[in-house]
Amino acid sequence: MREQVQQIEDMMQGMPPAFLPIKHYFANGMYAREMFMPAGTILTGAVHKTTHFCILSQGHVHVISEDGIMDLVAPVTIVSQPGTKRAIHALEDTVWTNIHATNETDLDKLVEELTESTVDQLQGGDNNKQELAYADQLKLEH
Repeated sequence: MREQVQQIEDMMQGMPPAFLPIKHYFANGMYAREMFMPAGTILTGAVHKTTHFCILSQGHVHVISEDGIMDLVAPVTIVSQPGTKRAIHALEDTVWTNIHATNETDLDKLVEELTESTVDQLQGGDNNKQELAYADQLKLEH
């Protein structure tokens, strides 16, 4: 399944990046990262290093991961294991929240503590593969 997720990520290179609003919450050794995905959005997530909760509080999604293919309709909570990478297709406007046990509150440090990514590789970062490929595509078109 990881190969399928990687193929989806590779196919997305050069496509316009989606705008996915994110909210961050902190409370007593917990961090929640809430993301809004408009209907039709397809994304791949970062590989996480820790076991954590994923909560689908709104929407309907198809998910591909090491756990197989899942059809999830809110409300639903899953436990994500370390090393998991997902591809998600939002069939409806969706709210997805990851809950992590951590005392860290610096967002840049959280990326490296919780995922196998660096801040500059994620959306908006200077080394985001999709955004770089899309910029190159735009140059070729002009």
